[in-house]
Amino acid sequence: MASQQLHETLTPHSTLRTAVRLAVRLMPGAEHAGVSVLERGSRLRTLAWTDEVVRSAEARHTGREQHGHWERLWNSPVARIGDSDADDGWDVLSALGLRSALSLRLRADRRRLTVLTAYARKPDVFDEDATRIGRLFTAHVSIALDSATVREQLTEAMHTRDLIGQATGILMERQGIDAAAAFESLVRASQRENVKLRDLARRIVGTHNTT
Repeated sequence: MASQQLHETLTPHSTLRTAVRLAVRLMPGAEHAGVSVLERGSRLRTLAWTDEVVRSAEARHTGREQHGHWERLWNSPVARIGDSDADDGWDVLSALGLRSALSLRLRADRRRLTVLTAYARKPDVFDEDATRIGRLFTAHVSIALDSATVREQLTEAMHTRDLIGQATGILMERQGIDAAAAFESLVRASQRENVKLRDLARRIVGTHNTT
């Protein structure tokens, strides 16, 4: 059922929103969840969250210890916080009433790290069983996210093709030229104005539709 819900999402963002909601339902002990992205040398940016507690927690992950927690995920699929009250440097979580955290890597490349983190208000919640279930869950999320990303890219490619086709047709009508000449004219204008072909086509179509 959870896998089906993930794969029914239409966009990467909706996949992530579904993922954090399901994480709280499926991961033992999880009370809050968020998905964040970290680029090397940049601050953490939260993409999806179950509630404002998660946004507050992740927006304040700026200290050396917090940075180290996320840095571990470049090389390891899992990072855990057992008790924020007992671990130095985790005052941010402790102040929000969050004692435990389990971070699981969703995606990683040379520049960008995407992570799902579950939080709990009790200490030492995320044991080996919770971690195992969490890793299995994030594997499903990763597959669904890849599928949604490809689907979105294909949709955008089809939309771009349609826009360029419409713009080419407009130029054919305006200038009395054939399709090849109209497309060549569109490409030259794109290069001359240093504008993406898609954006130029959208502008031509938009102007035509308002006249």
